[in-house]
Amino acid sequence: RMPSCLLKLTKVVLSHKAWALFILIFMFVSFAYHKFYGGSTENPKSRGHPYGGSAEIDCAHHVPSSLNIAGGPSPSTGNVFFVETSEQTAPSYLFSCSVESAARTHPGSRVVVLMKGLAKGNASLPKHWAFSLLSCFPNVEIRPLDLTELFSGTPLGRWYLWPLRRWEPYFLPVLSDACRIVLMWKFGGIYLDTDFIVLKNLDNLTNALGIQDQDKLNGAFLSFKPKHKFMELCMQDFVQNYNGWVWGHQGPELLTRVFKKWCSLGTIKSMICNGVSALAPEVVYPIPWQNWKKLFEAVSALELQQLLKNTYAVHIWNKLSHGTKLEIPSQALLAQLYSQFCPATYAKMKQD
Repeated sequence: RMPSCLLKLTKVVLSHKAWALFILIFMFVSFAYHKFYGGSTENPKSRGHPYGGSAEIDCAHHVPSSLNIAGGPSPSTGNVFFVETSEQTAPSYLFSCSVESAARTHPGSRVVVLMKGLAKGNASLPKHWAFSLLSCFPNVEIRPLDLTELFSGTPLGRWYLWPLRRWEPYFLPVLSDACRIVLMWKFGGIYLDTDFIVLKNLDNLTNALGIQDQDKLNGAFLSFKPKHKFMELCMQDFVQNYNGWVWGHQGPELLTRVFKKWCSLGTIKSMICNGVSALAPEVVYPIPWQNWKKLFEAVSALELQQLLKNTYAVHIWNKLSHGTKLEIPSQALLAQLYSQFCPATYAKMKQD
């Protein structure tokens, strides 16, 4: 026999079929998204060994002093920011390569890695090879990400504290979109997604963002002076035109909307407008997202040189490419990038 409380609940649900169906669909979509997104941001096979003896890295072996970075002068100019908004504390090879390549190309800057999953007030990092390796670089700082503190004093403070925010289907990428524009407005410097490999120093790309493809900007790379009016307008648009249910609305679409208003343009092209630069795709997005498989194709040294002639950094499009097998060593474009621009991470990949 059905218990009376369950019988009553069944009657209520049946009398509100439309609402019950909506709630069930909403909960299913949210649950499925979080399961998918949590599993798609990183390839488990690329993590290496998270604990044990392999977590210890010989800095003298992986970061030789000839690079003039180990034991070098204290960083003094600007910040390069990376942000991890999930609870993830087991960085992938690509994550490690992103930070290492930025540290090598910016020896005079602080490379700040902010991770939500790190315990606040705890000075020790988890025992993972990536943290040990990145700690070899004196200009790398790995810190907890305090989102309430970061958003305080900005238009996004109240947005973040809304209790139902975390049920939105694209909450994690939207949260990342929010962090980068607030970091640029509050502190200035350079922001990079954790799926970039940096080839050259980015300091001369000031008040700039990159064109992803025809008529669309992308925020995976941002470089702005603190309190810049463009970033202030981005924060205002984030709140005033908020829609967390449409993929990219708070990210590439937002930056594209604001830039078009900033320049009174209908179509975006490579240009400098009112002090803000829209960089040509080859500068930081030389491989279009539609052609991401090219990263896994073999290229000659000459082809690689020509392809990256005017490139400062390469976006790897990890959301699309994370499940693809990469042979190490090989002549694949991505393998050559690892080898040249994050050799310590590459050595760990070969070891594993």
